[in-house]
Amino acid sequence: MNTTKRAAVIGLGGQAHKDHLPALTSCRLAELVAVCDVDPQRAAEQADRWQVPGFTDLTRLLAEVRPDFVIAAVPHHVGREVITACAEAGVHVMKEKPFATDPHEAGELAALCEKTGIELMVTVQRRFHPVYAAALQLLDQIGPPYLVEGRYTFHCPDPAAGWRGRAKLAGGGCLADMGYHLIDLLLWYLGLPDRVLADTSAAVVPGAEYGAEDTALVHLAYDCGLYGSLLVSRSAGPKSEHLVITGPHGTLLIERGAVRVMDPAGQVVESLVREPAWPCSPAVQIDRFCRVLDRSCSNPSGPAEHLPHAAFLAAAYASAATTLPADPKEFLA
Repeated sequence: MNTTKRAAVIGLGGQAHKDHLPALTSCRLAELVAVCDVDPQRAAEQADRWQVPGFTDLTRLLAEVRPDFVIAAVPHHVGREVITACAEAGVHVMKEKPFATDPHEAGELAALCEKTGIELMVTVQRRFHPVYAAALQLLDQIGPPYLVEGRYTFHCPDPAAGWRGRAKLAGGGCLADMGYHLIDLLLWYLGLPDRVLADTSAAVVPGAEYGAEDTALVHLAYDCGLYGSLLVSRSAGPKSEHLVITGPHGTLLIERGAVRVMDPAGQVVESLVREPAWPCSPAVQIDRFCRVLDRSCSNPSGPAEHLPHAAFLAAAYASAATTLPADPKEFLA
């Protein structure tokens, strides 16, 4: 039997404010029992708004409140600290993407979760949106894919600002952050590519010093004959998000809120459009995690499922660091 789970939200920035806190009011299987942030004013404001205890110290929250799980919406470099503290306290974790900042950390965190027996779910909300689930079912209609093209872009006024502008804190730039959603869809639908080759840029703000790319272009290759590319940018507008998969019998176009199947000539033969129902996806994912904790369903977004994401990002960033010598003869020698 499913029982109501007690949840605490850790990190009270934009993601918690826009998604997780409102979603908890719509959940059937979870209730908010505490909030935590290193900023005392922010913690006090959100505690007052949601009428729950507020904390600035996670260890104290875990000891005094004893939630069933926490929703961690913290900067990427803080994720390991939160997961470790929760694992030591035997508290489960629902973590904002990415799972980890590099493959080494991903492996260690996966081992920690297994050793301590805590459940961890990475919040890739598109997997809980019916349009994206329908796309997986419709994929068979186009035949074996041979081309995939993905794009996720929007204009950020200052991509160098804050911790997201520092690759060591964020684990990368736009590719590791917003691009994680596109990578997750790619791996969900098509599996891990056999080869990746990336180029990255951090040049949109002249004179600014920031190490996290604002634009990335990744080329993909599968040994089965599938090729493609992903373009991710948090500097280039307008805002757009889509994934296009082409096979011998047609094309599958996946956008936020809509999926379409087109014949080889580009005529739409089937479509599914969903009217906005926010905050449905965050609430659905939280309720799904509660069922995972009750052992009434499996965890579709656990640590093991996200190790390939870390491998993909590591390979992409490694290839982006490869440069040709000033004299091409040195490369050809």
